[in-house]
Amino acid sequence: MAADPETSEREFRHSILVVDDDPQVRKLFDQVLNKAGYSVYGACNGLEAKALIQRVHFDVIILDLNMPEMDGFEVLTFARSEVPDLKIIVVSGFMQGTMLKAAKLFGAVATLDKPVRNDLLLSTVRSVLAG
Repeated sequence: MAADPETSEREFRHSILVVDDDPQVRKLFDQVLNKAGYSVYGACNGLEAKALIQRVHFDVIILDLNMPEMDGFEVLTFARSEVPDLKIIVVSGFMQGTMLKAAKLFGAVATLDKPVRNDLLLSTVRSVLAG
C-alpha cells in the first residue's frame, strides 16, 4: 500500500533553522512551521546561527538579512561554504527589493518580503524542499 504523501512528510520531520533578531518573528514562524510538522530551531543572531549550522543538520534555513552581530549576508556566505547544498530562504523588511535581489546572488533559493503571510511561508518552504 502506498504511503500518503502528507503522512510521509510528517514521519520525516524536516529540520528548519529560523534566524531572526525579532523574537516575535521567530515565535510566529516556529508556531506555523511546527504545526505543519517541521522540526524548528531558532537563532537570534548570525553568530548563534553559525554555531548551530556547524553542529546540526538543517534541511532549510529561513534567514533575516538585517541583524546585529553578524548580518544575514555573512551567515548566507558562511552557510554556503559549510553546506553548499543547504536550501536558504531569505526574509527581509529592510530595503526589500534591493536586498532580496542581492541575497539571490549570494545563493538564496527563495526570498520573502516581511511581513510574511503564514500560507506564503509554508508554500515557500514546501516548494524549496520539493525542489
